[in-house]
Amino acid sequence: MNNEIKRVSDYLSELQISITDCLQDIDGQSNFLCDQWQRDEGGGGRSMVLQNGAVFEQAGVNFSEVQGEKLPASASASRPELAGRNFRAMGVSLVIHPDNPYIPTSHANVRFFIAEKQGEDPIWWFGGGFDLTPCYAFTEDCEHWHRVAKQACDPFGEGQYARYKKWCDEYFYLKHRNEARGIGGLFFDDLNQPDFEQAFAFMRSVGDHFLPAYTPIVERHKTDDFGQREKDFQCYRRGRYVEFNLVYDRGTLFGLQSGGRTESILMSLPPVVNWRYNYQPEPGSAEAELTETYLPARDWL
Repeated sequence: MNNEIKRVSDYLSELQISITDCLQDIDGQSNFLCDQWQRDEGGGGRSMVLQNGAVFEQAGVNFSEVQGEKLPASASASRPELAGRNFRAMGVSLVIHPDNPYIPTSHANVRFFIAEKQGEDPIWWFGGGFDLTPCYAFTEDCEHWHRVAKQACDPFGEGQYARYKKWCDEYFYLKHRNEARGIGGLFFDDLNQPDFEQAFAFMRSVGDHFLPAYTPIVERHKTDDFGQREKDFQCYRRGRYVEFNLVYDRGTLFGLQSGGRTESILMSLPPVVNWRYNYQPEPGSAEAELTETYLPARDWL
């Protein structure tokens, strides 16, 4: 599968560049810093981070392609057939923390895994998705986000959007808070059907639809007025983001357990965040509306 693997790697590398070029143009003030790194166990990556921009407080877009002799527990616990196989993993992962609280935080990831053992067929799969985490939510933004998510899925059969939307709603959920992280999007994993070409095409479609889903929302709100109240609430809501990433996120667990580069893995965390003891938003406020109206899972289309 060497040719197929190279095609995936080339696509992911190009995707990182296209996304960072677009985000840098939107920001108009700060540039992405490019940090090339190598991994002792094999492989490496390219971390690109923009900080203290006019629009983005922090935006990180990582490309990695790593390999090892043994999959970490987070990848093999539910798949005993992977035991004793070496692995190769590659992907693009991004998290965008805007300065303006009216622009949602966003996350996207597309990835490919292959696990091999001499004398046996390789086991491979694709995964990924994208999701949106607003502090102050707007119906038109949520509808647009999910409309583009559906467009990414529609060429691959009826019901695909509904399936991966539901998976996203269930995955990005803080069980200890009984609360969704955001308004969802798409999430898929272990995709190897019906064949390599179709699975690869689906991953590309998800990757290619991220910018059309996110950038119109950024443009709509990047000049919205805000004050200290909104910034305080943004920092409070970022605490939920940190909780999810450190407690539940598979990518974070895989990266840390496989000896990945800590700086790149924890790039997903916001630069400024706080927690408040037993905070309750004012009834009827925009802050209360987020958890009462927008975070519960619903059909946005």
